[in-house]
Order: sequence, then C-alpha cells, then structure tokens
Amino acid sequence: MLDANIKTQLKAYLEKVTQPLKITASLDDGEKSREMLAMLGDIAELSNKITLIERRDDAERKPSFRINRAGADLGVHFAGLPMGHEFTSLILALLQVGGHPPKVEADVIEQIRNLDGDFVFETYISLSCHNCPEVVQALNLMAALNPRVRHTMIDGALFQDEVNERKIMAVPTVFLNGEEFGQGRMELGQILAKVDTGAAKRAAAKIAGKETFDVLVVGGGPAGAAAAIYAARKGIRTGIVAERFGGQVMDTLAIENFISVKETEGPKLVMALEEHVKQYEVDVMNLQRAVKLVPGDVHEVQLENGAALKARTVILATGARWREMNVPGEKEFRGKGVAYCPHCDGPLFKGKRVAVVGGGNSGVEAAIDLAGVVAHVTVLEFADSLKADAVLQKKLASLPNVEVIKNAQTLEVTGTDKVNGLVYKDRASGEEKRVELEGIFVQIGLLPNTDFLKGAVELSRFGEIIVDAKGQTSVPGVFGAGDCTTVPYKQIIIAMGEGAKASLSAFDHLIRVSAPA
Repeated sequence: MLDANIKTQLKAYLEKVTQPLKITASLDDGEKSREMLAMLGDIAELSNKITLIERRDDAERKPSFRINRAGADLGVHFAGLPMGHEFTSLILALLQVGGHPPKVEADVIEQIRNLDGDFVFETYISLSCHNCPEVVQALNLMAALNPRVRHTMIDGALFQDEVNERKIMAVPTVFLNGEEFGQGRMELGQILAKVDTGAAKRAAAKIAGKETFDVLVVGGGPAGAAAAIYAARKGIRTGIVAERFGGQVMDTLAIENFISVKETEGPKLVMALEEHVKQYEVDVMNLQRAVKLVPGDVHEVQLENGAALKARTVILATGARWREMNVPGEKEFRGKGVAYCPHCDGPLFKGKRVAVVGGGNSGVEAAIDLAGVVAHVTVLEFADSLKADAVLQKKLASLPNVEVIKNAQTLEVTGTDKVNGLVYKDRASGEEKRVELEGIFVQIGLLPNTDFLKGAVELSRFGEIIVDAKGQTSVPGVFGAGDCTTVPYKQIIIAMGEGAKASLSAFDHLIRVSAPA
C-alpha cells in the first residue's frame, strides 16, 4: 500500500513515538477495507510500539480505525483512508497519541486539558480538500490531549449515504454532539474560542494591556508578514493583528508563479511565512478582527473583542475575499450547493451537474478541474467573451462535458433544502433562462477587506485603500499594502514587495517625526 520512500520517511517519524500504540481497525469485506488493512499493516511493521487489531463484528463505520494509547481511552478515529492531504493528519495523530509533544504553546495545551464538558466531533472531508487537514489535525490534537474530546474524520466520498442524509454539500463540515458546529477552514484557536466561552474575554484582557507599538500591521497575509519582518529587522517594537494568519493564501491550492519556487501550495507557503515571522521579535495576535481605525498622534486599532491596540505607525494589509454574486438564493444555499472552492467541495458533486459563474482564469481553471469529477459543467460569463488566458480556454474547449454560456447575467439561485438550479438572463436577447443543476461555484473576483476603514482613510470607489508610490495613505503614519490597496495586479509576490515597501516607509516616517526640529 505504502511505497518504499514513504515507508522510509514514516519509519523515521515513528521513532519519535514514546508510548505503545494500539490501532483498532473496523473492517468488512470491501475493497476499501482491504486497502485500509494493507496501509495499517505497513505502518505497524515500521514500529515495535504499534499493535494492529482487526474487528469485523463491531458497530463502527466500516472501514475505519481508531488510534489509542495503551491503558488509555482516547477518541482519535479515522473513517476512511487518510491519504492525499490527510496523510499528514494520520502521522501527527500517531505521534501525538504516542506521546510526542505537539508544537503548540503550553497555555493552549492547558486550555484543551481544562475543557469542561463532553465533546463528540465528526468532521466530513474530501481527500482533495486542502482546508480540511487543519480542522482534522486541530480536533485530533484535542482528542489526544483530553479524553472527554472525541473526534472522527469521515471521508465524505466513501460514506456518501451519511453525506446525503445530513445534506452536506461543503467540506470541511464539523458536527459537535450531533449538531452542525461549523463549515470551512477553522484553526485550533477558533475551535477553542467556540467551545471555551471564557477564551475571548481572557484574550481581550491580555491584548488590552500591551504597550504602544512602533509598527502595528493589520493583516497576516503575504503583505502583512513581509511588513512585519522588515519592521522587526529594524529593531523596533512590531506587532501583527490578524483575523486569520495567512489570509486568502490559506485557501489557495496550486502556486506556480512564486519566483524561485517552481510549485507549492498555499498552506505550505503560509507555514513558511509564519515560521519566518517567528524568527523575529514580532508580537503575533492571531484570530483577532479589527473593527475600527482611530487615527491620531498615536493611532488606535479597535478589535471585535472590545480591546484596542495603539501604535505610532499602522500598516493596513487586510487583503481581499471572494466576491459574491449578491443574488437571491446565494446566501440561503451557501454550503448547500453554493460553493467557492472547487478543489475542496468538487468531490462532493461527483456525477452531478454544476455551474461555474465567472470566465476569468479562476473560473476556467475551476471548470477544468470539475470536469474530471462531475457529470457536466456550465460556465456562465457576464461579458461576450471569456477573459481567461488562451491556453486555459483551449483546454476548456477540448472537454466534452463543458458548456460555455456568454452574455449571461445570473439572477437567482433556486432550490428547496439544497440547490436545484440557476436562473440567468441572456443579455443579448433579454430572455430569462433556467439551468437545472446541483452545485454552483462562484469565481468572479475579489473584494478588499476594508469595510472597517470607511471614514478613517481615503478609499477608491471599489473600496480599495488609496496609496501613493511609498504605500502612504491619506493619513500620515498609516500605510497600506497588498490586495486591499489600489496597487494593480493582485499577486502574492507583489503583495510581499508592497508589504516590505510599506514597512520601510513606516520606518522612514518614524525617523522623521522623532527627529528634532
């Protein structure tokens, strides 16, 4: 099941296991059970601390397996083969249940161990989802540290009946004690904040007591990370406050235009950014949403939890988010057929009819990816021609199960308990038409995350922060960088350069305002 190279790497990891492990596999006579048994057998052979036990007459999902520590009752469970993006989740579970210390702050470990209550989590994933592993790994860690937390990863493609019964149309979808808990990417801190009701209050109190920063970066994407590194290297007091470190890059799968790196994935790049930032004395305040900027001699950034941070200079690097269609039915059926990530949610629509709204690069790439999974793809483009690169259009045209409709203005998403169609207007004839389908993937560009800045700094008519060649905004000492600004071409590498430039400009500003007259 596992090739020789993977076995060699895995054997090295398993040497870090300090306590005996027991893997209990619940199997039937199906092909997937045979594959699971072969995989688990390979793993057990690599360490004398692992014992494999087979069960066929129990009531567990089949195929599935549980990882436990000898003499303990821990709730780390995998329903399905954790391959693809989830193979790392399996390795981490083996290490953490086996006694290897997790790379998590001591206070977070203590918080998990002190959770009061019984928590049974179930996470439905797809093996192609790059957002799912972070959720699975966070919940597995909680289950490894606290016996009152149980967690099962469930491969939605393998347990399709459950997916249909629970009406799951987006991954990851997490259930807690039988009730839906959340959808989409969630970090460990976000999960803990939802189950530990006192966490937000404690975080606010901690933040409120911080001293004034020389440079405060708002946003933790590529622009924000670059700005923080450049500021910290100057030896000045630097902080990052971010709603989600990594920003939209965390939702990006393939990255092939980051110069000097032939190819990588968003989560890997974010991990490298975070490690680089932590090499310097940067105060990182993650999972904190900024709600207001109050300019002044010392600027103030107010947070959603009620705390406020003060800084002599501020760099706004809040990035952008997916643009919505803003038509009836879109919000009502989000996660029930309306999706924004074809890589994550595509496998849930296997054999079904879907639409992609948007004919730019992201829309055409989404259609190409989906065409290999679904029965049929309809691409709807508002303009009279596709805007994607020629090479992508050529590939799209070669696919037999794709239809392109141009001059199409989406009017409504229809459905009952889930999506069953889309209504659009033919802009040439004015006629309204309906497409019957079960999924809609929206790929129509980005909106800057600048709503909280209205009235504080000058914005363009598109909501972008207006900056000059040095990244300076309309407010002295406040700078902007990345996708939230008027700088053209929203690219990772450009955002990083703009972050570095804004940081150098902020340092120059500090020198000039502190110099004697």
